[in-house]
Amino acid sequence: MHTLFDNHNHDKLEEIIYPAYARRDMVEPVPKYQLPTNGMPPEVAAQIIRDELMLEGNPRLNLATFVTTWMEKEAKELIAETLDKNLIDKDEYPKTAEIEKRCVRMIAKLFHGAAHEKPIGTSTIGSSEAIMLAGLAMKWNWKKRQKKPGNSSKVPNLVMGTNVQVVWEKFCRYFEVEPRMIPVVPGSYSTNPEKVASYLDENTIGVVAILGTTYSGEFEPIEQIHEVIKDFSITNGVKIPLHIDAASGGFVAPFIHPELQWDFRLPLVESINVSGHKYGLVYPGIGWVVWRSESSLPEELIFKVNYLGGELPTFTLNFSRPGSQVIAQYYNFLRLGKEGYTNIFKAMQAISLHLADQIDSLGIFHVISRGKDIPVICFEIKTEEPFTVFDLSYRLREKGWQIPAYFMPPNAQNTAVMRIVIREGFSRDMADLLFKDIKSSVDELRSRTHRHPPKKSLRFIH
Repeated sequence: MHTLFDNHNHDKLEEIIYPAYARRDMVEPVPKYQLPTNGMPPEVAAQIIRDELMLEGNPRLNLATFVTTWMEKEAKELIAETLDKNLIDKDEYPKTAEIEKRCVRMIAKLFHGAAHEKPIGTSTIGSSEAIMLAGLAMKWNWKKRQKKPGNSSKVPNLVMGTNVQVVWEKFCRYFEVEPRMIPVVPGSYSTNPEKVASYLDENTIGVVAILGTTYSGEFEPIEQIHEVIKDFSITNGVKIPLHIDAASGGFVAPFIHPELQWDFRLPLVESINVSGHKYGLVYPGIGWVVWRSESSLPEELIFKVNYLGGELPTFTLNFSRPGSQVIAQYYNFLRLGKEGYTNIFKAMQAISLHLADQIDSLGIFHVISRGKDIPVICFEIKTEEPFTVFDLSYRLREKGWQIPAYFMPPNAQNTAVMRIVIREGFSRDMADLLFKDIKSSVDELRSRTHRHPPKKSLRFIH
């Protein structure tokens, strides 16, 4: 008769009681820069990665990013179920392709695209890719215009404020376009419409206006900018298109600022980009770009590709990618509808205004934006204090909050600010907890004199 402790049962016992963290795989170093010689059990590999990721910040407390950090369980399940669908393979996954088309049409209609103009668009990895595509369309339309007799063939230029997201400068460098940057000034961190005309000429491929700037969260005066471009176009006999970078505000304005004129209601607005993974409320990465009409997108930029048994038109910088984020965007559209998006953004706006009022009540900050346009708070220190916004950002990080401090764009680069992005998943109670930590951090910083040196001024990337 054998007992459980007999030698031949030793392996079975070890299997039962061997603690996971005592396994050889967990106590020996894991190769980090080369493939290991042998593999390991799946649960061990997963645990090793989870352990390392524990050292990262909590995404819900990351108030630096615009990117969505919370979705419903059903949306997560749909994403997991569709990660294996290659979005580009429209012949094999025709329903995913159809859903992408539906989303484009919904977004075009949301932006007041007219059905008779036949708006056209595509999904992208994010607004960065969408911006590249919109910029290319503007450049190619300009090239067509310049082929007419008497037109010059000088270097094309793109007019925008210094408050643009850095991807616009990337576009200009990558595709050989002269960036004409209109400086912002201290106290006014958006493009001044009165300055736009002096930057325009016959080689201007377009003007960029921002619906929700990265630096402060404010809407630029798009309608006024449009009128300046229209007057210039009429006077000089050249049509200059207006592109709206609505990465942050495109899914906000239609629901809580429906009266605002910024989209295809303005006749010179030729294209709009928007980020689904920001206030479209989808996990990264998903963006969208929509053109007013088929004629706005040069035919030469659309490739007909024979792929996996079918011919498909494509205008993207990326090729293969999962259809999961497009599915998740469609889920949100069906799940929330206009009423749901409106309620969510009104709630975010209310939380943002409440927190801004609390920050203002401390008396030491100048609140630049309170969250009236998009739910983003931006503020600077207005009184002489023994600390900087960089000190405050560092202290809040010690408490778990990720709130960036940075310098404003050139010509206003001596102004250092902090920015708080309110997203879904950030409640009124969390706002009160954050304010409590801001207040206690201010008190702690006032009790000492050491300052953290300001970080080197770099272009801020959201």
